[in-house]
Amino acid sequence: MLRPPLLRQVARAARPPSAAASLRPHIQRRTLLSKRSFRETGTRAVENLNLRNIAQSSADYYRNKHIFLSCGIVAGIVSFIYVSYRIVLELKNNPIKADADPSNPLSAPSSSDRKIIVHDDQGREIVPTGHSVVPSFPRTISLPAFTAPLEATEPASPGTLTTSTSPETEYTLVGLGTRTVTFIGISVYVVGFYVATADIASLQSALVKKVNPIATTLVPGERDQLRSALLDPVEGAKTWDELLSHGIPARSAFRIIPVRDTDFHHLRDGFVNAIKARGPELSGNGVDDEEFGQAVKQFRAVFNRGKVPKGKELILARDDKGHLSIAFDAGKKSGGRQLIGVVEDERVSRALWLNYLAGKQVASEPARRSIVEGIMEFVERPVGTVASMVVPLAR
Repeated sequence: MLRPPLLRQVARAARPPSAAASLRPHIQRRTLLSKRSFRETGTRAVENLNLRNIAQSSADYYRNKHIFLSCGIVAGIVSFIYVSYRIVLELKNNPIKADADPSNPLSAPSSSDRKIIVHDDQGREIVPTGHSVVPSFPRTISLPAFTAPLEATEPASPGTLTTSTSPETEYTLVGLGTRTVTFIGISVYVVGFYVATADIASLQSALVKKVNPIATTLVPGERDQLRSALLDPVEGAKTWDELLSHGIPARSAFRIIPVRDTDFHHLRDGFVNAIKARGPELSGNGVDDEEFGQAVKQFRAVFNRGKVPKGKELILARDDKGHLSIAFDAGKKSGGRQLIGVVEDERVSRALWLNYLAGKQVASEPARRSIVEGIMEFVERPVGTVASMVVPLAR
């Protein structure tokens, strides 16, 4: 009886293997996904695959891969944000940088940071501030001896404006920075410290002699020593207090330009708090006497005024006797820069100067550091040479 081919194949597979067939070598075939180990059933090679373990291993591999790549992306983003923050912070704390212009002796390269000195469209030398509202400060300004006409009379009463007709003196910018408040760093004003060009030599000499009594200029190691001393909260305050109490520099000024609309009362409160905080640190006569209290009241009275629009100039000038003159420039329509008051007690101006120059907390840390770097530019040159480089031949 004939059988269908399928039944013949089944019957043939059910027969026991013959001796000759059992002696034939087993042929093992591997497929693309097979493993090396085989389990043989009869004459057939069966792959020993655990699909569940394979799927689990594959899932673990891709999960770990995704975790590793995600960590790399997060680390890259964090690194980018941190580097950007440090760059912004560095630019904010050091708005004036080195300028290696060999044609300008005041901007020759050295180990200290340098002010960028550029020229505006009118050819005047200016120094960028790094702030968009007040983009630059003039490298030199000319100020009259505000207190000269008032030495024998009472200071200007609040609410009045006085224009001085005394000869003007050139002042050179030492350093500048932005005053910020609150933890998010809201900008209030840009402040620059100016010293009468003719008085730079005395400041040079005093600072050089402080480090090396027999030197006329300081070498890099000595400049680093002086820089550290001026930036130290205690030593810096002691140094500037001693210099100012001896009239060094004889004439200096702070130029303040608000970057947002404010008023005199707001500025007054900050100045008065600084004077009261620094008063006990002053050497010499104490600040608990009635005379000093009257001087602070006189200073407060000068600021009994209205608004101070952004971009307008406020000058705090200290003369060779320590008298403090306050001048304000409300614009050409108001007559330009005019004197609004004078405080003759030397301790008031000295306390106010220390608020910017030295101490644990200063009004503007970027300004203090910029001023210190400006001092380094002075002391690296022989005493008296800086003034001769700045002062024009014809005046």
